[in-house]
Amino acid sequence: MENYELTDREKSILRYVIHQFILTANPVGSRNIAKKYDVGLSPASIRNIMSDLEESGFLNHPHTSAGRVPTDKGYRFYVDSLMDPPILDIIQKDIIAQGLESNKGETEDLLKLTSVILSNLTNQLALVTYPKFELAVLQKIQLVQLSSKRILVVVSVESGLVKTITLELTIEIKQENLQNVQRFLNERLAGLKFAEIRNTIKERIKDYNSDDAKPIIRVFLDSVDQIFADNKLQEKSYLAGTKNILTQPEFEDHEQLQGVIELIEDKDIIIHLMDTKRSGNVDNVSITIGSENIDTKFSDYSFITKEYKVGEATGTLGIIGPKRMEYSKIVAAVVYIGELLSEELKK
Repeated sequence: MENYELTDREKSILRYVIHQFILTANPVGSRNIAKKYDVGLSPASIRNIMSDLEESGFLNHPHTSAGRVPTDKGYRFYVDSLMDPPILDIIQKDIIAQGLESNKGETEDLLKLTSVILSNLTNQLALVTYPKFELAVLQKIQLVQLSSKRILVVVSVESGLVKTITLELTIEIKQENLQNVQRFLNERLAGLKFAEIRNTIKERIKDYNSDDAKPIIRVFLDSVDQIFADNKLQEKSYLAGTKNILTQPEFEDHEQLQGVIELIEDKDIIIHLMDTKRSGNVDNVSITIGSENIDTKFSDYSFITKEYKVGEATGTLGIIGPKRMEYSKIVAAVVYIGELLSEELKK
């Protein structure tokens, strides 16, 4: 955070302007602040302070209005120094916990449900990415014969997650050879991280000397980048809340509405930006605001994201919405849901 020198009065007025703007989505005037909040200052004094904050770049003055709105700089100072501690009430925590515990399906089902719960709680667009296997530790490999020339590779990691891939062979295989290869691969590779396996597998299995099973080893080696790499981002992420975000006042304008729909349809860009972390705020939460986003398409949006962990594998969850959002509440929701999701995935 840049070191801005604001007086206590300036901090109070900036905080109240942002609170009021978040609440109403309308530019905030000095009379509004004087009437709504007990600041002990006249509207004229408040107006002077707001003018100073505008000159310093914390507020902006839309030419069609007498009121002022926060700038990206103003939001950043607010998030880093002025917002309330992120806290969820007991009722909200119970709703989240009951929702996640109701899931009895696969990991994918839990992640989809998580994105829906997060969106409904924040009224923003929520996205959850599948855990990345880059740092995952291999627990075991299973080779399942599907036909005389097709095998299913089942890769289990220590966190309990499973990845599968089907391989085609050029010759017919015997079940006995498949079991021998499976045993050999587990002896050489179990306990290693995926990245280690990709980089060293040829050296680790070069001494396998069964001619009958070499075709299986060969196709396994040819596919090692697919087997021990992350899944495609587009296929392994879950976006929810289009209806929720479209209820925000910002999208009453047709052009703004069209813009957010185009962004929603390009999920890869959102995922990339969610993985581009700004220094954390609280509880290792990353908050990027407007112009801080590397893609100018998102200059009107804020991202609040957090990593969750499943063993050594990590995924990301978070929200995307207009810069005018309840930052404290959303940070609290992202942190709490991220922690619960990590716990649920351990079960």
